[in-house]
Amino acid sequence: MSQVCWCPSLRTCSPHWPSPGLPPHTVIPPLPWGPSPPCPAGASPLTLPRVPAGCAVCCKSSWSQLQDLCRLERVRCPSLGITRRNLSHFEVEFLCDYKRVREEEFYLVKWRGYPESENTWEPRKNLRCVGLLKQFHKDLEQAWIRRDGKPKKNARWLDQGVANYVVQKAKQRRALWRWERQLNAKRNHKGRIMVENEVDLDGPPRDFVYINEYKVGEGISLTQVAVGCECRDCLAEAAGGCCCPGASRHKFAYNELGQVRIRAGLPIYECNARCRCGAECSNRVVQRGIRYDLCIFRTANGRGWGVRTLEKIRKNSFVMEYVGEIITSEEAERRGQIYDRQGATYLFDLDYVEDVYTVDAAYYGNISHFVNHSCDPNLQVYNVFIDNLDERLPRIALFATRHIRAGEELTFDYNMQVDPVDAESTRMDSNLGRAGGLAGSPKKRVRIECKCGAESCRKYLF
Repeated sequence: MSQVCWCPSLRTCSPHWPSPGLPPHTVIPPLPWGPSPPCPAGASPLTLPRVPAGCAVCCKSSWSQLQDLCRLERVRCPSLGITRRNLSHFEVEFLCDYKRVREEEFYLVKWRGYPESENTWEPRKNLRCVGLLKQFHKDLEQAWIRRDGKPKKNARWLDQGVANYVVQKAKQRRALWRWERQLNAKRNHKGRIMVENEVDLDGPPRDFVYINEYKVGEGISLTQVAVGCECRDCLAEAAGGCCCPGASRHKFAYNELGQVRIRAGLPIYECNARCRCGAECSNRVVQRGIRYDLCIFRTANGRGWGVRTLEKIRKNSFVMEYVGEIITSEEAERRGQIYDRQGATYLFDLDYVEDVYTVDAAYYGNISHFVNHSCDPNLQVYNVFIDNLDERLPRIALFATRHIRAGEELTFDYNMQVDPVDAESTRMDSNLGRAGGLAGSPKKRVRIECKCGAESCRKYLF
């Protein structure tokens, strides 16, 4: 549904009103203080009930569509922000081409809300879209470098190949922007998600659904926790063996800053929905979700999409969960064979106590779907239990192994190794892999060359 709005200056509209970009059957009701003006197309006005004073009726057109309609019909409307000064202003969606005629610059403009058949050449002096002009010339420079290996200066026109690249890049940027909005609309965590691709023309991935928590597969049920702690201050009372970790005979996992203080391999038991403590409890870290702004970006060395942090992250801080569809190991084996033939799979075995379930993040997942492998990673996996205490179904949390700078790529080891001296921790060994992405299960998989670039690189993922 478009934004609900109405315009006192445009009081009626025929379903045949010829306005590019305006959906058919747009209805703007007459207002109580006067008769409706005739339709500019010559059609008869629609018969509509009069609106009581002080009321507004919904319109199916968006705010920007109504503004364009005002401009097309040369109608000023203070309610829509259309004044004498900006009556002739239309919004540029992107720039398609360039030429110089007698030293004056012209740009081929794609207007927002209008088909490409309505594109027009406009002189530079008529354009006030400074950001779009800068982006156009940046894309233009990249197009010449891709084709000729160096930028071209003082071009008087663009050949078809270069112009096509610039248009494709502009359309790709619009598609990624829409995808970014969709991701942020679906997230339930504080951290925002940005998307960028300055490497190639690939757009958003197909058939990927963003989720915030596990999607439980057919035939699988989660065992909800039956009891919670009675603590008022979980961090202070944990020393006496109280709180959820103590009840499970495990250590309290966090310090006062929410940083993990137990070694990898040991489980984390957080407070749950039945606990007396509130949302800001020191033992509620993973369940509060992603707190940092992150960026999904296209890598330049053939590793596909990756994730970088836009904020600095302290050592031992929680970063994100690995989320996907929970399936049985038998189903994971079947899907793994299909994924191997496709060259990409996202299977994470939940083998903390036994190899019964697997997380498949190929089609359902969160931002962890895009995190790449490294032989020298800055993230470490921990098994976490909150509202479900079935040890066969832990939540998979990723914590920072060191201080991470803003702008740095986030990675973890798909073939992680934990301290083998502790029997409990060895259950995490080799529980993740990816063929062309994450690969799954400790069963035999395609041998994949590693491209992480670390000094300690093992050359192969498996």
